[in-house]
Amino acid sequence: MLADLGLGVATDAVYRAMLRFPREGVAALAVRTGLTATEVREALGELSALALVRESGAGEPGLRAISPRLATEILLSRRQVEVVERQRQLENARLAAARLMAEFTHHELPDSGQIQYLHGLDAVRDYLETINSQVQEEFLTLAPGGPQSPENMRASRALNIRLLERGVSMRTVYLESIRRDHATVEHAQWLVSLGADVRTAPFLPNRVIVCDRRIALVATDSEETSLGALAISNPGLLSLVISLFHRIWKDAAPLGSRPRPGYGPFTVQQLETLRLMNEGRTDESIAKSLGVTSRTVRRTVTTLLSRLGAQSRFQAGALAYRAGLIPD
Repeated sequence: MLADLGLGVATDAVYRAMLRFPREGVAALAVRTGLTATEVREALGELSALALVRESGAGEPGLRAISPRLATEILLSRRQVEVVERQRQLENARLAAARLMAEFTHHELPDSGQIQYLHGLDAVRDYLETINSQVQEEFLTLAPGGPQSPENMRASRALNIRLLERGVSMRTVYLESIRRDHATVEHAQWLVSLGADVRTAPFLPNRVIVCDRRIALVATDSEETSLGALAISNPGLLSLVISLFHRIWKDAAPLGSRPRPGYGPFTVQQLETLRLMNEGRTDESIAKSLGVTSRTVRRTVTTLLSRLGAQSRFQAGALAYRAGLIPD
């Protein structure tokens, strides 16, 4: 049943009837399906919004149903987008919980033994220097911000060499935008040459480091990660952070491969831009989240408006929703 792919029961019945009896109108479809004429019209509206029916060709009046193969591809794509969005919402909820704990810990519980607030970039680097010698098996990193600064790459080299020389498994996810920055790509390739695994993703919710599944560092401000971090050893929160990393790692593309494709004519980065646009984010905010320049975002927005046939961001969001590119 197409109802399992998100189609309403009545809409499913009308679509099937249109396939079997392609030239019948609303009244005849109502008789075939046992629905009222109003219910048939509502179903046709839903089918039209989903692009499962089209205007008949060759000058014939009315609508015709598209092929079941194409219909299932459209509905499956919508379902896939919805699943990705729900997973993103879950990851954002986990990070929101971590930020709330960071704020609460900083103001009311300076040191709980399982949660420690590190104020400022120097404190974070000092903490990493301390625990670096204790890492034995695994070092996981989510590195947002796009192309890495020369200072950050220099500061991390000694730590990375010591970890990899000890046989520690190192996995890092960067934003896909680093692929266009020669210095960051060279740094990532250098890590891979030493035995690290590197992947890229179109969007990273926050800066995260996990050491041996014992301690996780989460930036307290995803927009300004230099402000400090939360060092977490609480088992419950640690489990959430590790789960977040593995979900992102699973969907990320290895450095030596092409980034995963988007849907239809849209790239993953274009779809991310569309999603952030639909949230009402400014070009500057979108640029920071994707690790690109504001000029790149403006160029991407122009391309999206053109491909969607939209005159404004609001109209682009409505058209993208109808096409299944943005979930409810």
